Amino acid sequence: MKHLHVGILGATGAVGREMIKILEERDFPLASLRPIASGRSAGGTLRLRGEDVRIEEADAHAFDGLDIVLGATESGVAAHFVPAILRAGAVFVDNSSAFRLDPKVPLVIPEINPEDARRHNGILANPNCTTIITLVAVNALARESPIERMIVSSYQAVSGAGARGPKELMAEVEALRRGESYQPQVFPHQIAYNVIPQIGGEQYEGYTSEEMKLQNEGRKILHLPQMQVSCTCVRVPVVRSHSVSAVVRTRETISVERARALIASAPGCRLVDDLPGGGYPMPLDTSNQDLVFVGRIREDLTDERGLNLWCCGDQVRKGAATNAVQIAELLLK
Repeated sequence: MKHLHVGILGATGAVGREMIKILEERDFPLASLRPIASGRSAGGTLRLRGEDVRIEEADAHAFDGLDIVLGATESGVAAHFVPAILRAGAVFVDNSSAFRLDPKVPLVIPEINPEDARRHNGILANPNCTTIITLVAVNALARESPIERMIVSSYQAVSGAGARGPKELMAEVEALRRGESYQPQVFPHQIAYNVIPQIGGEQYEGYTSEEMKLQNEGRKILHLPQMQVSCTCVRVPVVRSHSVSAVVRTRETISVERARALIASAPGCRLVDDLPGGGYPMPLDTSNQDLVFVGRIREDLTDERGLNLWCCGDQVRKGAATNAVQIAELLLK
């Protein structure tokens, strides 16, 4: 197998550091790894396979000689450096939202639509974390019968806001324990002992940008352009791993027993569905690993073609870093 020269744009952030960890875990065939970040971090080092790797500053020549660049930055930074990445002859696997809905850019979850990766013209997009976790959970149902509609509520961990999210949660808990006040910096309101029903700004008819991603990205990934999704995204005081409640309406009826069997054998899933025994997906059980746990599967009492389910997945890993590395692995083939 050919060994590749890989760069990580945004290597010092939470997702970038996780990408380095996952490249090592999955024994990705690296000829070299080049961490790339802002001038503030340039010159420092990150650990890979027991060795220190120097961080290089992101500029027009930072990507020369690379085969693949994994993006772990905001969309504006990703869009800014794309011309330099493509001039260098590298393939860009971008974790930001910059190119997800571009019809010329494949939007890929390897367990669902790996064949789409073959159509790339130098850029591949990594979906939103909640999109990945939800679609991995329901993909087996969609293959059995196309999904017509989903009603979804997400319960998103503070680490979804980056490394500063958990720090703010912990700082608030400690301040409240001491009877002190704390002025939120990362979230619009106190997140400790609270839930915040807004992630992103308003985008469409009272829905936020985060809430519209599941419909817009889901249609593209599942190749279901008419699928309708109504989503409410909520930030919760959980450190890591997102949870999702979904009501799924399919074209034909799928029984609960059939749904359990499909999900139990679906790639990327683990069925955890034992309500009497207290067995169901929870953030604590799904953190720091790559499977999406699925449970609480039951008939929707309002729709004979509907199923309810609950799923959890690590949004830093499968929802971001691992999915990007899996896309890079598709390029090896």
